[in-house]
Amino acid sequence: MSADAQPEKLALAVAEEVLRTIYGDDFTGCTVRPETIAPIILEAITQSATKDKALLDLYEKVVEGIDLLSTPPKASKVADANALRSLLGERLDAIHVITTQTIGATGRLKS
Repeated sequence: MSADAQPEKLALAVAEEVLRTIYGDDFTGCTVRPETIAPIILEAITQSATKDKALLDLYEKVVEGIDLLSTPPKASKVADANALRSLLGERLDAIHVITTQTIGATGRLKS
């Protein structure tokens, strides 16, 4: 079964359930076939899945970035306390940029 077949089956099942809810189990009086409604439902499912994937990709990048920034530097890379303070300040600034951009991106995805 292809990855596309699952959303199509779900859309058809939802279309059938909608018609069953409106017309009853026997579809008496229904002039619309589930196959006619399923593409409309599939479009909604696809749009939602696209947003979900974008959000998951963003989440992965944020976690990777914060993990990289939160990894302690090797002792050989830090000469003295001032160098460590400077490095930590740069990393905190980078974390702030990442979180600010993430807040903006998630806000755009929600709308």
